Amino acid sequence: MIPPAALPPLAPGTVLPADVRAAGPGAQQEYRTALAFERVLISQLTKAMQATVGGEDEGSAATRSYRDMLPDTMADALVANGGIGLASDLVRSLRTQTP
Repeated sequence: MIPPAALPPLAPGTVLPADVRAAGPGAQQEYRTALAFERVLISQLTKAMQATVGGEDEGSAATRSYRDMLPDTMADALVANGGIGLASDLVRSLRTQTP
């Protein structure tokens, strides 16, 4: 398991689901790990989508810098507001497969 210090911090205001909070520190660690994976996946997906949009050479250096930050910012916002549901499904799946 990934040590808690190695995980990216959750955005301020991110609330773990009630069932995860009630399950204790181990479940919270599992959920945080799954949520970190979900954040990376969303970031990669939005970067891939952004690459399909034309006009990336247009604009100033500042515009390009902000454009480069957009996928990570979008991923952070999605995860802070509950994500896309992948983390809870992943944790549930891993629990049922554990001997």
